[in-house]
Amino acid sequence: MSHKLTVHSWKNYLALCKPRVVALIVFTAIVGMLLAVPGMPPLDKFFYGTLGIALAASSAAALNHFIDQKSDAEMARTRYRPLPMGELNSWHVLTFAGIIGVASMLILIIKVNTLTAFLTFLSLIGYAVIYTVYLKKMTPQNIVIGGAAGAAPPVLGWVSITGDIHPHALLLFLIIFVWTPPHFWALAIARREEYAKVDIPMLPVTHGVAFTRLQILLYTILLLITTILPYLTGMSGLIYLSIAILLGFGFIFFAVQMMRKKDNQTAMRTFAYSIIYLMLIFAALLIDHYFRFTVS
Repeated sequence: MSHKLTVHSWKNYLALCKPRVVALIVFTAIVGMLLAVPGMPPLDKFFYGTLGIALAASSAAALNHFIDQKSDAEMARTRYRPLPMGELNSWHVLTFAGIIGVASMLILIIKVNTLTAFLTFLSLIGYAVIYTVYLKKMTPQNIVIGGAAGAAPPVLGWVSITGDIHPHALLLFLIIFVWTPPHFWALAIARREEYAKVDIPMLPVTHGVAFTRLQILLYTILLLITTILPYLTGMSGLIYLSIAILLGFGFIFFAVQMMRKKDNQTAMRTFAYSIIYLMLIFAALLIDHYFRFTVS
């Protein structure tokens, strides 16, 4: 990097990584690691797998900043990011993304396994290129199709420990995949004018808010059904099932509230709940897993 690295510039580089998003990604990946084995996973695989996945997610986030910098500058939600503000330039961002992206692959290949590295690379390309460059401005189903990349972390975590893809890991993938549309569409409703301004065809822009609210409700019902599958397949027990049902009906309640109140504040509350929901669902999987392991 040609410019002097200061505390301020490090904060800008940290912002490129989208820390809150990466934290959620890493959390679900860690849960995948812990669910992959009855007891504690090997500490070296756990550490290097977590580090490699976190760096890859951060690299993808930085690339997203680079690709979206023009639209970011026009949207109120994103105009204060480092690139629109001129705190960093495109070369800084690409160099940073490249360094941590290569580091993540080397760590995963050398210290974890090649399958994890390969799947992580596919996830990075899926988000940073396929979703951000193509799908995002191509179709209102962008977040549905692109959600596959965001749903990969628990599979990556699982594979980093076991070296193979287990059907239970795919259930974790499915939960996040179904969760993503109602999560993101709630935000899209509240920010629909901004997306329309930069010609991003989010569902509420192309099909209207009423249609999107209905889709959110239908997806939350589908999500409730999906989250029961870990119990039905023997992956989890009654502790998880009871929490999943409560959380699922909570999500449906928020979706119904969106149908009734039709205001942006309710949409943002639904968006906020969806984040808490995913964290608690995965925490419930973990609690149930270790409770069953302890008593068995």
